Amino acid sequence: MRAGTKLRKPFRLVAAVLARACFSYPCVSVTDPRKEQFDREGYCVLENALGAAHLEMLREECRFLTDESDRAMAAGGETVRGINHRGKRYFISKRHADRPRLRDFLFSESMARICRSLIGDNVWLFNEQFVVKSAEVGMSFSWHQDSGYIDSECPHKPYLSLWCALDDVDEENGTVYVLPFSRAEVTSRIDHATQAGTNDLVGYTGNDAGEAAVMSAGSIVAFSSVTFHRSGANPTNEPRRVFLAQYSVEPIIDPRNDRLWALATPFLKNGERVTD
Repeated sequence: MRAGTKLRKPFRLVAAVLARACFSYPCVSVTDPRKEQFDREGYCVLENALGAAHLEMLREECRFLTDESDRAMAAGGETVRGINHRGKRYFISKRHADRPRLRDFLFSESMARICRSLIGDNVWLFNEQFVVKSAEVGMSFSWHQDSGYIDSECPHKPYLSLWCALDDVDEENGTVYVLPFSRAEVTSRIDHATQAGTNDLVGYTGNDAGEAAVMSAGSIVAFSSVTFHRSGANPTNEPRRVFLAQYSVEPIIDPRNDRLWALATPFLKNGERVTD
């Protein structure tokens, strides 16, 4: 598939049938070809993987937390906090502890089925966050590996990122682009540089535009934490919202201080859910 092309039409036709079947409840299936692509190229697309109830819940939680973030930055007289830019771009993480509906989703059987298929039977929740590009001014996000945001002194096995689209996404509103392993020629973590002005970490500066995910709301792009990905700006008149759920195959611990890097909440043990 050449860089920047959309999903093949036969796949989209099958996805449309699945969408009708999954409208009212989660219906996640990671087929062998998707698993093989994930292992070979570092990513795969799960069309219409979220049921209607989960999709609407995530949208409601996103609205609440984005409004809360705006109020907090305004109260502090800030327009930028870390990589958050008020009214432009938001990364709101680790809120499932005080948002029970997020917790229910993260430890649901739907998520368990995806994790079992892609990374195995022993799984921990590593991180979760909403990523929002506001209408008309939503900023782009540079090429990076999720593992690039973990210090090089903290070695770890690649973890799973599930990029859950809460809106229809395409090249116009800032969808995610992934760089397949075969074209990046990188399958492990590399050091990243901090980009001035945005505080983004950048790990790839080549000319490959990557593969754009063109999908309907409720679809998921699953990719490895060592897969390079980026996202475009959002000049449309609607926000582009995503919920990112990340799961590891082991607790990720900083050996310098024996502290967890992020979360390490047990989810699956020998294939069975131990947190629900």
